[in-house]
Amino acid sequence: MHPKRGYRRARAIVRQSRMSRLESFIRRMTAQRVVLDAVSAEVSGMEGPILELGLGNGRTFDHLRERLPGRRIIAFDRALGAHPSSVPPEGDLVIGEIRETAARYAGIGAALVHADIGTGIEELDLKTLQWLPGLSASLLRPRGIAVSGLPLDHPDLAPLPLPEGVPAGRYFIYGKIG
Repeated sequence: MHPKRGYRRARAIVRQSRMSRLESFIRRMTAQRVVLDAVSAEVSGMEGPILELGLGNGRTFDHLRERLPGRRIIAFDRALGAHPSSVPPEGDLVIGEIRETAARYAGIGAALVHADIGTGIEELDLKTLQWLPGLSASLLRPRGIAVSGLPLDHPDLAPLPLPEGVPAGRYFIYGKIG
């Protein structure tokens, strides 16, 4: 499917119920927590690091660190903006354009790739969707899991069911084929 069609379909589902931006943020964060809790249980026994594409303020990194204690979590972002308590250790924080810096980790065999780098601005998100699906697939191990706020249409990624209570189009889960 063309990224524009997948993106527009997902956004249409989310927009079906009109809500404030605050309410939309709360619903997105709730869905993110439910999805991350579910996939953390699945990847806990898998080999491979956890990759966080978009560290932001570090909330998700901190959540994954709690859910997957002792796991190596490598975080990528353009610049460091995380709360001091949510900064990865030296060597596990990669600063620069995510498209370029994460590509250097292709073939790492990640158990989980989490990407919450959508902006909600169609023009910007469509540009991200030109490279994010392929990058995510290249980072995962066979049967590894990709979780994203944007749809990841790629031949090596198969959609997986969302946990109960997470509306379609709010968050996306994929398994790497192979």
